[in-house]
Amino acid sequence: MEKLHLLREEAIEETKQKIKEDITHFLEEHEHCPSFQDYLAERSAFFHQIWLNIWLNKVTNDVLRSHKKAFLRKKGYDIEGTDKKLINKLFRNEIREYLPFHILNWLTETPPVEEEWKELYLRVRNEYLKKNKEKKQATLQKETRKEILSYIDTQLNKLELHWYVELRYIFAKKCLNDLETKTKYQSIEPYMLEEKLEEEGQFTCDSFKTVSDFLKEFTGSIHKKSEHWDGHGWEYETYYYPYERFVFYHSELVVYRSLLQHMPEELRINYENVFGLKLTEERLSRISHHFLLTLKSRFFNMIQEEYIEDLIRILEFPFDPAIHLSLFEKDLKKQEERKAAELAELKRQQEEEERALEDIFGREYSPSFRGDIRYILHIGETNTGKTHHAISRMKEAKSGMYLAPLRLLALEVFDTLNSADVPCNLKTGEEEKEVLYANHVSSTVEMFHEKDEYDVIVIDEAQMLADQDRGFAWYRAITKSRAKEVHIIGSENVRELLMELVGDGNVEIHTYKREVPLQVESKEFQLKHAKKGDAVVCFSRKKVLDTASRLQNNGHKVSMIYGSMPPETRKRQMMQFIKGKTNMIVATDAIGMGLNLPIRRIVFLETDKFDGTRRRRLTSQEVKQIAGRAGRKGIYNEGRVAFTKDIKVMKQLLEQPDQSLRTFAIAPTSGVFERFQRYYHDMDTFFYLWDKFRSPYGTEKATLFEERELYELIRGTDIEAKLSLNDLYGFLHLPFSKKESQLTEQWLECMFAIVNGEELPEPQLKNKNLEQKEVSYKAVGLHLLFLYRLGRQTEAYYWERVRSEIADGVHESLRTEVTSLTQTCKQCGKKLPPNFGFPICDRCHAARLKRRSRRKPPKH
Repeated sequence: MEKLHLLREEAIEETKQKIKEDITHFLEEHEHCPSFQDYLAERSAFFHQIWLNIWLNKVTNDVLRSHKKAFLRKKGYDIEGTDKKLINKLFRNEIREYLPFHILNWLTETPPVEEEWKELYLRVRNEYLKKNKEKKQATLQKETRKEILSYIDTQLNKLELHWYVELRYIFAKKCLNDLETKTKYQSIEPYMLEEKLEEEGQFTCDSFKTVSDFLKEFTGSIHKKSEHWDGHGWEYETYYYPYERFVFYHSELVVYRSLLQHMPEELRINYENVFGLKLTEERLSRISHHFLLTLKSRFFNMIQEEYIEDLIRILEFPFDPAIHLSLFEKDLKKQEERKAAELAELKRQQEEEERALEDIFGREYSPSFRGDIRYILHIGETNTGKTHHAISRMKEAKSGMYLAPLRLLALEVFDTLNSADVPCNLKTGEEEKEVLYANHVSSTVEMFHEKDEYDVIVIDEAQMLADQDRGFAWYRAITKSRAKEVHIIGSENVRELLMELVGDGNVEIHTYKREVPLQVESKEFQLKHAKKGDAVVCFSRKKVLDTASRLQNNGHKVSMIYGSMPPETRKRQMMQFIKGKTNMIVATDAIGMGLNLPIRRIVFLETDKFDGTRRRRLTSQEVKQIAGRAGRKGIYNEGRVAFTKDIKVMKQLLEQPDQSLRTFAIAPTSGVFERFQRYYHDMDTFFYLWDKFRSPYGTEKATLFEERELYELIRGTDIEAKLSLNDLYGFLHLPFSKKESQLTEQWLECMFAIVNGEELPEPQLKNKNLEQKEVSYKAVGLHLLFLYRLGRQTEAYYWERVRSEIADGVHESLRTEVTSLTQTCKQCGKKLPPNFGFPICDRCHAARLKRRSRRKPPKH
């Protein structure tokens, strides 16, 4: 076998190398040079075993099992069904004597010349003696280090406090000098390098209680913070970092100087003999630096807890170890007493705060039901007539209130009731319409007042209970309603939560199922497949307008619906579709809430959405809510649903059982603010306590994120000073788009006008294009929120007419502008391909990356 011959050659080379190593070991162990014949006499008995070990290991590992079997068959073995271990054993037995390599013959064929043999011996023996000497020296050095470390360990336990009081004295001098000479800077977040530090004068010693307080101050320098997530980061330096370095450096000086002073002479001399060097502080630190790591950190932690007044006082005494040790022990005892007093005070404050939290928030969020109220729950899927049944009952009652999640739905019910000769008022945050002899009102859920009483109250889209920012409005309406009948409309996933809230009352449940089945199309949708009766759903205004433009340019007549669209415009867009003036709709998920349209097919142009924080896949409930709008009863026998991708996953989401909602949202109330003002008088403290308050089981607090951002604009101004907390929070809570900088500026100007007794500034109105008209509509809406809150209804009527005219302009722009919409690069203005997905073209993107790479500093 050719393979065996090759392996044999390799084994021979390994064996020769092994013998050379064996000769080396043989020679180095003899004090006098043995002869070559001495080597052969002593070692030749092992030669065959050396060869066998190398040869058998090589062939066992390197020969394939199939080749082993073939070799054994030639030897006459029947190996069918034989296991692997037995095959290896048989193979090793048979291969043992296969063309053996005779080491003795190889060595005697060309024996070494005597002079070369002696020269090899001298070289090997000298190297061996040198290594032995080094080994003994290393052992001596190791033992010496061990003795020194043992000595240091003993000294650590004995002298630690003596070292610390010396370090404390050195630190006190440095700290007092800095307090008297350094500049104080205004406090900001350290990472905010875009803001220049502002000087606030000099430090005063009585400004700080402990060293830790002082170390939070800025030095005025910038330093590299290695703990940053990407490995480094720059920020304003606080005294913590230079003082940490100072303490670590002087700790070493104090400790190593002391260790050398107290070290036994015998140990010092032993070190110098073994290492041949004088034992210095630097060499001592190399031996024992790991011992000091923990000690330095402990010293720095102790320093941070020192009281500034104690450090100032010890500087009155020149340093003497005995005196300063006595001072430290006294200060340590006082420090413990102070800490005990501070902890007791902190505990008292915490208990007081807990009592305040319980009084302010604790009892506010427990349901209160009247026994004479009848609760009727309308639970079921989208597009099943739930709202229609509840509204029908309200129309029959002598008085009623409809609470909507959207202003558009409130407007729709307002129009429906009045057209059915049931006089109905309208009340949203941005408008109020009164109708003669009206005993009914249609409003947004936030406008609900606990004192109002009706025969029938209808609360729509109750699954919004779980919305963290708006959910409390539903909770309040459900639990505080004063009516003979309260009709609550919601999806299946809110059933259990509603039963927990109203389960103790007189409850009646109506369950609704779709009569028109939903059919998911198996083929991936493309925009060229769009047909009459389709509603194409995407998740941004920009995407809606872009898609509508492409469809219109392909000959379709399109209605559009998106969240920031004026409700009046949205209604007109819907009516065009209902009356057949347009043949399809392009909409955001706003279509999924309460809009009943003759839709044949819902098309999901996207299967994920940006939720304000991240881009994520649609949830099961979102898919159901939107898809459920397909297949209007009485018009279509089935509703169809199509997806552009992920059909299998989306179908599973559509068909999977609803997961019950487990929590509902809570938010501050006027009662909360009334009780809060018994204890505190600033909004900062309110937000702090709101964060501290642990909401009851089954509830989730509103984040109040937008309210906090607005508050930052007026913190410490006349606005905060002149308004009551209840009024201030009411203005912070006004429902407008805080992401629009123009609206935020308008809100701020109006707030200053109110507290200064001036006229409200009129909103800026621009009508150059669709985007400007939409912002103008929102600006008028914000102006109306202020007018109604200030009770200036007459003035509000004028601005309602202005807003209505703007809505007409938005509708007109949708008719004329959308067809000509083209997506262009923000950098160069070049036209981008349809559905491009990015705001700049590939060329501009590449140029930007190139510029960034040039600016990036070189790595060192």
